[in-house]
Amino acid sequence: MKNKILTSRFAPLVALALNLIMAYVVYFIARVAYLLENYSIFSQGLDTNGLISAFQGGLMFDSSAIMYTCSLYIAMMILPLHLKERQAYHKVCKWIFVIVNAIGLVLNLMDTVYFQYTSRRTTSTVFSEFGNEGNLAGIFGTELLHHWYLVLLAIVVVWLMWKLYVTPRLTVQHARSWRYYTIMVAGVLLMVPVMIGGMRGGLAIAVRPITVSNANQYVDRPVDAALVLNTPFALLRTMGKDVFSNPHYFDNETQLEAVYTPVHTPDSTAHFTPKNVVVIIVESYGKEYLGFFNHDLDGGKYKGYTPFIDSLMAKSLTFKYSYANGRKSIDAMPSVLSGIPMMVEPFFVTPASMNSLSGLARQLDGKGYTTAFFHGAQNGSMGFQAFARATGYQQYLGRSEFNNDPSTNGDDDFDGTWAIWDEPFLQFMVHKLNSYKQPFMATVFTASSHHPFKVPKNLENQFPDEGTQPIHKCVRYTDMALRHFFEEAAKQPWFNNTIFVFTADHTNQTTHDVYKTDLGLYSIPIAFYTPDGSLQPAVRDDVVMQQANVMPTLMGLLGYDKPYLAFGCDVLNTPPEQTWAFNYNNGIFQLLQGEWMLQFDGEKTKALYRFKQDPMLRNNLAGKVPEQAQMERMLKAIIQQYMTRMTENRLTTK
Repeated sequence: MKNKILTSRFAPLVALALNLIMAYVVYFIARVAYLLENYSIFSQGLDTNGLISAFQGGLMFDSSAIMYTCSLYIAMMILPLHLKERQAYHKVCKWIFVIVNAIGLVLNLMDTVYFQYTSRRTTSTVFSEFGNEGNLAGIFGTELLHHWYLVLLAIVVVWLMWKLYVTPRLTVQHARSWRYYTIMVAGVLLMVPVMIGGMRGGLAIAVRPITVSNANQYVDRPVDAALVLNTPFALLRTMGKDVFSNPHYFDNETQLEAVYTPVHTPDSTAHFTPKNVVVIIVESYGKEYLGFFNHDLDGGKYKGYTPFIDSLMAKSLTFKYSYANGRKSIDAMPSVLSGIPMMVEPFFVTPASMNSLSGLARQLDGKGYTTAFFHGAQNGSMGFQAFARATGYQQYLGRSEFNNDPSTNGDDDFDGTWAIWDEPFLQFMVHKLNSYKQPFMATVFTASSHHPFKVPKNLENQFPDEGTQPIHKCVRYTDMALRHFFEEAAKQPWFNNTIFVFTADHTNQTTHDVYKTDLGLYSIPIAFYTPDGSLQPAVRDDVVMQQANVMPTLMGLLGYDKPYLAFGCDVLNTPPEQTWAFNYNNGIFQLLQGEWMLQFDGEKTKALYRFKQDPMLRNNLAGKVPEQAQMERMLKAIIQQYMTRMTENRLTTK
């Protein structure tokens, strides 16, 4: 019966239907692989019903991706062309179908691995994020070896696609009859609305084309939306799209400013004190790795992997509730150094990065500071050099400057993948700081606690694999490098006149469930250390701290006496219940204020948690407490201020 149908006038349409079903199966297999590879994260929020909902929702996004990527193939199969009776024509159709869906499969499987570092599906900004990297081939090669089973899966699935592809057999007699034309025209009339509906996510007049944020209607946690989506869809839907647009929550500027403004106007009594500032942004240092913040883990037996940083925290002003604004390294620089959190997409891979910018370096340059940014990777890597220059850093010191300095070992200290090892690079930084006239403001972005999770060969016995994650040995190595940095810095005349800020760019591999929640995935250490004792050591548990609060808090400590712009607050001079933190995760805006965490999809609240009492975020109180209305209003004002200032180039006070 099958052979008879596939040699009839219906053959092209039947073959098309069977092959499209196979494409859906391929996407289903990729989603199962995505789930299994990242099960420890998804299992925190998805029970059996949740998984069913996620996979059902995934069908809509798979339909959109398949209708887009297979549109040429579909057109070739349904148009009544006389080429269809030729075997060569169908060989071309087969190649197009298999190649297109093989690419979709590979993109999904690659994202299966990348998800553990970003907690979201990859969007089109990835091409800008890694546009300046020259080491990607080596990284991909390493990942192919580590995830050989995904490579094997891709090979098997592509081979099966080739073997199971259904080719219609159409004779000249069939193709030249009026019945054939009638059938094929009917096929066109049927497939056009199917394709449009599939691409848009529905055919109803009120249905807007689906975007990545629509995935949240099928899950309760934003991080789980990644399972609903697929990578080809996420790439296609974000390519060439305007990232920022005014949501018009407030009718005019007066109403908006009354609720929230990012412009900080110092008190008239502010008195500037020109202390040195050193900001240390440590690669992938989630709060979970520090024993200092985790005395209750593992029944009180948890020690962590950062003995030196733990000792530094004990001498610093730290925060029990402190968070990253994003999940990528390129999210951290704008957040920490300019008070610009990541919203929708990483700021400096969007057109808004061409706006006039402010930040710590530019503001302190106006006070006579020497400013320098240190990053041991290849100059230009991750766009850090461009951002440093745009925000007013006078000097950028990267791998090139390290290699050219006679006090270093040059490329002998290169890790072979990303950057100069942390220990020699931090010593190079101390050497350079000694040459600067005070006051100075310097930032260093470390690199060694990073994939592919290696330590220097001569230290492999000192830092072997330990704990449950490959990153743990790298965390210990960087902890040692920081200890040596502070030991050397403490000998310098500028040390006691310096405010040190210690933080991380984002979290990384996690073990404990509390660090796998929608909040735990952003939990990083933030600390202020003053060797002269001007800041009393303490662990503040009454305020909410975020990367974007670093700049305003530093400005307050320095007594900065001019207006500046930063999306954050000075936590030392703001009522604790008004301090706040912000994250954006897979289409969900997340606001923390006081003891509450609000999750908002741009139109309505999805969840409200009392996160200090409910760290696992199990009790959704949306619609049940009066605090929700005030938080929605505050979050809407933050979003609108951010969007309008991005689109109108108003990121400075001038």
